Amino acid sequence: MAGIGFSLKKLFKKKGIFNLCKAYGYSGIVTIGPMILGICLLVGMAFVARMGGMSDHDRELLNCMLTYSLLVALFVTNWFNMVVTRYVSDMIFEGKEEKVVPSFFGAVAMELVICFVMYGIFLLFAGAKPAQSILCLWLSMILIVVWTEMIYMTALKDFQAIVLTFAISLMLGFLVALILVIIGKVSIETCLLSVILGYGVLCVRQFKLILDYFPKSEGSYFSFLYWFDKFPALATAGGMVGIGLFSHIIIMYFGPLQVQVQGLFYGAPEYDVPALIAFLSLLITTVSFVVSVEVNFYPKYSNYYGLFGDKGAIKDIKLAGKEMLDMLSRELIYLACKQLFTTILFVIMGPPLIEIFIPGISSLSISIYRFLCVGYGSYAIANSLMLIELYFEDYRGAFMGTVVFAVFSTFINIWQILYGDIHYYGIGFFVGAVLFFLLSLVRLHWYTGRLPYFLLSRQSLVPDTEKGLFVSISRLLDKRQLRIQKRKADRLNRKVDKLMKESVK
Repeated sequence: MAGIGFSLKKLFKKKGIFNLCKAYGYSGIVTIGPMILGICLLVGMAFVARMGGMSDHDRELLNCMLTYSLLVALFVTNWFNMVVTRYVSDMIFEGKEEKVVPSFFGAVAMELVICFVMYGIFLLFAGAKPAQSILCLWLSMILIVVWTEMIYMTALKDFQAIVLTFAISLMLGFLVALILVIIGKVSIETCLLSVILGYGVLCVRQFKLILDYFPKSEGSYFSFLYWFDKFPALATAGGMVGIGLFSHIIIMYFGPLQVQVQGLFYGAPEYDVPALIAFLSLLITTVSFVVSVEVNFYPKYSNYYGLFGDKGAIKDIKLAGKEMLDMLSRELIYLACKQLFTTILFVIMGPPLIEIFIPGISSLSISIYRFLCVGYGSYAIANSLMLIELYFEDYRGAFMGTVVFAVFSTFINIWQILYGDIHYYGIGFFVGAVLFFLLSLVRLHWYTGRLPYFLLSRQSLVPDTEKGLFVSISRLLDKRQLRIQKRKADRLNRKVDKLMKESVK
């Protein structure tokens, strides 16, 4: 939802280092808040478990349960996020804000059902205690709600409230965990409950902020499903990004580096640790994308498209198009330079620091770390290019890039654990990310060179008819929703009639 750039631009206009830090802080919380919170809680719970005297086995099992719950929630929400974002953006643009909150209920309901079935079946046979399985499922479902809420949170302009929400939830989770350490009640179950409590507070506060911003709510819960048939490439692109990002980690659980913790809970510490640290290298670019691209590029983009809608002169349209693309090129180059510098810094400075803070880390993990740093750096730029493609509604280009990323990242890593050299683990993700970057760069250059054609000549002359699998599902669910609402209304009317008759008597 590119309009967030307008509010951030006001913050960046204020002078002074404090205001600059505040603007970057707000940008970071809005864009990478869930990622940072997830990493902090993973690391924090590991620290609390060690302080509380948990056994090595229990600490490893706790880490597996947290990681699996995070990955399941990410996998489920990735297939919905882009389509829901497009739907909410369209509703806001069309002035139909009363349809925003119902779409949240519908999206969350469908995601929770998928998570409950998929993750629930796994947990039945995972070999965990019933209480642990219930807590894992509960955590994953709360994570789904939180990350879906973040789509709607990007429409809010109350950055202070968003930052406060994250701070309260993080501190509360850690406070409860530390209290458990003090009273000697640290266990897998209590640590999971601490994380659930932290995310639960975040979930409730975010939902309140959304309701405050969108007070009106009416319409179908499932009308957003029409957008799955309207933009099928958009839904697939979101899912493919998730597969490309996380499949290489999961694949390592079945290779030579695997460690069976308990039952179906596996880990690969020699791969997981460098992957987590290397992942941090892309966070700077994620924030910079919002700051440098949306804040500076979006006004030019809006002006260019506005001239078409306002019947601007051809000369003005050409000039606006050139200014927009020049600005885009300049900001993307700045973005790439920032990421290149960050990647070089992580590759050079990372290994000695890792050896200091993680004594005994293997040379294999350091080798994997270097490959993954370059891979995550390439992915960060490729993802930014893909998001720009979505600005220009090049959904086919985004689809092709993400499919290449997912396929190569997945299958090269499968080949590696079957036939490859263990010292080159991580190169599969690296190759997939580089190909994603190159394809996105070529596609964006080709598409923007023909932008007026795609903007005008390829528009449908006849409106698309509402048909497709997801349209049919939406209609069935809408009918069910209407029947439930009708039964509730009938029960309420009967109660009112009964009260009226009693009052008359």
